[in-house]
Amino acid sequence: MSLLNKKSPWDKDWNDLCKKEAKFEAKRQEGPTSVLIKKLDRFVPRKLSGTLDAAFSKGFALIFEKGTGVIEKTYNKEKRQAEFRINTYASEVKGDKQSVKQFTKRAKAAKATNLLVSSVEGIGLGFVGAGIPDIPLFVAMVLKSVYEVALSYGYEYESEGEKVFILKVIEVAMYDSDEFIYHNEELNRLIDEIVEDGDNLDNYKVDKELQIDLTAKALSKEMLYTKFLQGQFIIGIAGGIFDPIYINRISNFAVLKYRRRFLRSKVSSRPSSL
Repeated sequence: MSLLNKKSPWDKDWNDLCKKEAKFEAKRQEGPTSVLIKKLDRFVPRKLSGTLDAAFSKGFALIFEKGTGVIEKTYNKEKRQAEFRINTYASEVKGDKQSVKQFTKRAKAAKATNLLVSSVEGIGLGFVGAGIPDIPLFVAMVLKSVYEVALSYGYEYESEGEKVFILKVIEVAMYDSDEFIYHNEELNRLIDEIVEDGDNLDNYKVDKELQIDLTAKALSKEMLYTKFLQGQFIIGIAGGIFDPIYINRISNFAVLKYRRRFLRSKVSSRPSSL
């Protein structure tokens, strides 16, 4: 390959991202995570779906209003921001593959820690039959994971626009099959528009309350059966096992979307895939 055709580390990282996104999409074609326990359908109360919708909506509203500061006590925000600045400096000075990959490496490290915590929380509350009361803690863990991913790529999360973007990422992560493909392509177009508009969300005017409702419905639709099972004393541990599975799914997707947003302005040529 001639020097003129040699791809930069940023272009190579973009290509790697596209492969990871294709792999995630293929996984979503396999159908709902909880498909194996859908045999519970005849036992699940019809009103549970609405109850879950409301619980997730209240969980997001409460944490956005009062809980972000509490979540930030569980990690060192300043350290995360300093790591991003160090990684940025290293990538500018070295400009090699290793320095470029440090951003995603830090995002994945934060995700792994949160996954361990969520495993203990989900299984523990499942053991005592706490399906619905578990939801605020689940929402907090989801947001904590996404917040730390965002910081790894240099993004804040306090503005209303960023909150709506985070909610959108969580929503799309919960879809399957053709529904996932449609909403993922829509999200990628949105990311393009955001970056082209200066990579801020000042002009992102989606109603936060509407987005909370859409995200809550996507979560409750996917998690209906696991939360029902988790609400049953003792056997609820089986439902609690799914909490870290869903958090892992959302966190993985958040890494992909923030990585895409971060790389979008750095690549010299962009494949049209995904």
